Amino acid sequence: MLELRRRDAAPMKLDTRTVVLLTLPPLMWAANALIGRSMATSVPPLLLNALRWGSALLVLLPLGWRAVGSAARRAEIRARWRALALLGLLGVGAYNALQYLALQTSTPINVTLIASSSPVWMMLVGALFYGVHPRPAQYLGALLSLAGVVLVLVHGDLGQLGAIRLVPGDLWMLLAALSWAFYSWQLARPPASLAAAARPAWDWAEFLLVQTLFGLAWAGSAAAAEAALGAHALQWSPALAGTLVFLALGPSVLAYRCWGLGVAAAGPALAGFFSNLTPLFAALLSAALLGKPPHLYHAVAFALIVAGIAASTLRPRDSAATAF
Repeated sequence: MLELRRRDAAPMKLDTRTVVLLTLPPLMWAANALIGRSMATSVPPLLLNALRWGSALLVLLPLGWRAVGSAARRAEIRARWRALALLGLLGVGAYNALQYLALQTSTPINVTLIASSSPVWMMLVGALFYGVHPRPAQYLGALLSLAGVVLVLVHGDLGQLGAIRLVPGDLWMLLAALSWAFYSWQLARPPASLAAAARPAWDWAEFLLVQTLFGLAWAGSAAAAEAALGAHALQWSPALAGTLVFLALGPSVLAYRCWGLGVAAAGPALAGFFSNLTPLFAALLSAALLGKPPHLYHAVAFALIVAGIAASTLRPRDSAATAF
């Protein structure tokens, strides 16, 4: 998840500390994808999402309790409940739930590669809903990244372009990437109640705590609907308890905090390259833990997506115009 933050003007030097901060989140996100796949038969996906963020809430409460610690602070939240409910839906209730749904039928490598195309969807959402028009280089970047996604969807068989065979998980992950794009734009262009001086003085933990509270309402409702529709029963075990502890501490809190610090140090453009380490880590972990080595088309798709994002960051030297 992301924080509301200003656009940074001049990124700092990429030192060892910053590299570590920006490398840990992709590793955590890749592990999250493998966990979602491995837990598919023991925990229904929407329940797993609710349990993950319920566990994260327990971790966040000692860090961000001040956001709800007084009547005045709770009034700040109530006054902004519509905007916060939307953030909670997109960032906690929808994105992660859709990812776990995707992992029921798709592979961690496919899921993380499709997720790597998120900058493309952010660009499209910006153009269609926020009036932010891409530069020519960003159109090129979109084409390259989409080519990488299509290569994943056809499993490297270009002869199937006319009849793409999509498993449900691929479609769920495309919806997840679209949800993340809307979530990101809600942070970049927040409503008046969360913009500039109108935003309460939340630190990172307080802001994540508030989003998690609203997101859990959505996630819990979705898990209840899933159970009512006949999802398989939860198979509780010590391994599941340990998994939830990891999901709460790693992908949910540690990755979020490290990413925020890393972006502040290196700038969002450079940090974006590190986020694309996620499918690489997913491929390595899949090979090591699940015995599912990546195929050549995964490497080609990864290269296309990275090339697309690299192209989208190019700016004319003689132009001061910016897109997003």
